[in-house]
Amino acid sequence: MTQQKTEVLVVGAGQAGVAMSEHLGRNGIAHLVLERHRIAERWRSERWDSLVANGPAWHDRFPGMEFEKLDPDAFAPKEQVAAYFERYAEKLGAPIRCGVEVTSVRRNQARPGFHVETSEGAIEATFVVAATGPFQKPVVPGLVPDRPGLLQLHSSAYRNPGQLPEGAVVVVGAGSSGGQIADELQRAGRQVYLSVGPHDRPPRRYRGLDYCWWLGVLGQWDVQTPGPGTEHVTISVSGANGGETVDFRRLAERGVTLVGRTRSFDNGRLHFEPDLAQNLARGDANYLAVLDAADAYVVRNGLDLPAEPEARTIPADPDCMRNPVLSLDLAKEGVTSIVWATGYTYDFGWLQVDAFDETGRPRHERGVSSEPGVYFLGLPWLSRRGSSFIWGVWHDASFIADHIATRRSYLAHQAEARERAAGQLPRHRAG
Repeated sequence: MTQQKTEVLVVGAGQAGVAMSEHLGRNGIAHLVLERHRIAERWRSERWDSLVANGPAWHDRFPGMEFEKLDPDAFAPKEQVAAYFERYAEKLGAPIRCGVEVTSVRRNQARPGFHVETSEGAIEATFVVAATGPFQKPVVPGLVPDRPGLLQLHSSAYRNPGQLPEGAVVVVGAGSSGGQIADELQRAGRQVYLSVGPHDRPPRRYRGLDYCWWLGVLGQWDVQTPGPGTEHVTISVSGANGGETVDFRRLAERGVTLVGRTRSFDNGRLHFEPDLAQNLARGDANYLAVLDAADAYVVRNGLDLPAEPEARTIPADPDCMRNPVLSLDLAKEGVTSIVWATGYTYDFGWLQVDAFDETGRPRHERGVSSEPGVYFLGLPWLSRRGSSFIWGVWHDASFIADHIATRRSYLAHQAEARERAAGQLPRHRAG
């Protein structure tokens, strides 16, 4: 790629990059999307084999296209999600170049725009959109040193039970990833220890309707910031096995040993906080609060939806709650693997502009960064709760494209004013 110019450079061709391309195209804005691998690569190679979308197909999609040959209430397998974005990009004619890595973005000196270095040459761009999403750099706590006979991997590197050596498995983290991986390993016959921290645990379906629908009608997708103390709380929800409500007590009934948050490691032993009961109680309270809000909505709007009193039944506490495991001798219990389902952190080392706080987190308002001309898209809570979801990122992209269009008009006016002052344009255009 020789040095070239583009008005907007979009970095990343996952759901955020494809959505950004659609809205820029609708605004008639010239742009280029660069992707270092393939379109929607993280859906392809950084997820386990059996992963499906966490929302039903009618909900987790862009407005302009449905999933092919998939029941609207089904949950799309990861390969089908990746294919969906490929088809969508093809439908748009999106200017996406795959296999090109952006290595640095720097603001130009004494002139507008940015100088971008890539694996295939330099690009000049007036605007840059970082559309690399929320799942950038896997976080693995440095608690357990490398040990012979113990495989440690992040959930992004986990594929299936056959990948792990024979023996028991500790899964650390009980959000959507950790809960589903623990469930799959237990169904495959493994002894599983699941480390459960603070979490929200919504119902998958209630009164015949999916949780995504309830969030919509209750206005919860539009909440703009996490509630106090909930910034780091995971959400345990799953589309696996046709879509089931995550219930840690029932996992324990099937043989999974629940433990509290993982605290430390020494002398071959993994130690856990004594907070398992507290964390499950919090999840139960969240679950019941959703049911309460849904029931109130049904009454207020006079809806004819079937009552579901059995949904309020909370199973009895399993033995691992009544007699919590606070320390685990890995060798003695036959543990040969640890799967760290401990989330991700940002990796914006390539974006060398003044758009980050002292902790490295992006500074922005609805994706408009503190560095004029730089935008972020696809991050959790970018504008509201739905921002990191497929449909949510599409709406955020529309806002950012409109913002860029407005900035373009100001820059164009400035250029025209400069040319008029230099006598290169008439002072009044013909009407």
